[in-house]
Amino acid sequence: MDKNGIGTAICSIVQPGIWLGGGVEESRALARECNDYGARMVADHPGRFGLFAAIPLPDADGSLREIEYALDTLKADGIGLFTSYGDKYLGDAAFAPVYEELNRRRALVYVHPTQPKCCTGLVPGVTVSTIEYATDTTRTIAHLVFSGMTTGFPDIRFIFSHGGGTMPFLLGRFERLASEKKDPWLKDGAAPLLKTFYYEIAQANHAGALDALLRLAPISNVLFGTDYPFRPASEAVGGVTAYTFTDAQRRAVDRENAERLVPRLRG
Repeated sequence: MDKNGIGTAICSIVQPGIWLGGGVEESRALARECNDYGARMVADHPGRFGLFAAIPLPDADGSLREIEYALDTLKADGIGLFTSYGDKYLGDAAFAPVYEELNRRRALVYVHPTQPKCCTGLVPGVTVSTIEYATDTTRTIAHLVFSGMTTGFPDIRFIFSHGGGTMPFLLGRFERLASEKKDPWLKDGAAPLLKTFYYEIAQANHAGALDALLRLAPISNVLFGTDYPFRPASEAVGGVTAYTFTDAQRRAVDRENAERLVPRLRG
């Protein structure tokens, strides 16, 4: 938010996304329709909205075409992905052609959780979003780090939702696995790779979540987020306001870090 309390909302498609089982062509068309709509909204309300464009993963060819259209023609701010696509997480080698292009462009890639194929209705009376969304974020972060995709495509700037899910709490387990695997990209452990990611703090804006995240991530990599309209923006504002940030840190989280990633927001 700026000094007047007015923010720019970066919009993206949420679960279940645009891959709905109708086939490749239908998913490509739906991605294009959603992105065109988002771009019109950005143009119609200057300064109020941004866009993380949808792509039809796991369709690599269609995704490459939509990346070109979204970033070159629509001038989208980045690309929106989900934590998993069926049984594939983001470290899957099938996504390498898409990552090559995103890496070439130094693209900003926002990752939002979705309902994982593995874990639906496990606990009666507890919704999937209560536990599994944060857990699916952790799964896909782990897959990117331990598969070597993070180091293979170092110029992709990943933003993970909800403070990285449960990953900050599980850091010790990540480090132990890194020491056991002995892969060359893990010679210094998992933490240096995890520190390169960005984390928005929608629903991770309470003291426990922020304490855990800030023991791992530098303040420069923490971004304000709300999950609006699924959660009230006041929840996020209240959490950030109540936390023990200095004024400079709060400005960084509220807006300055985002302006560095998306320079047009400075306007």
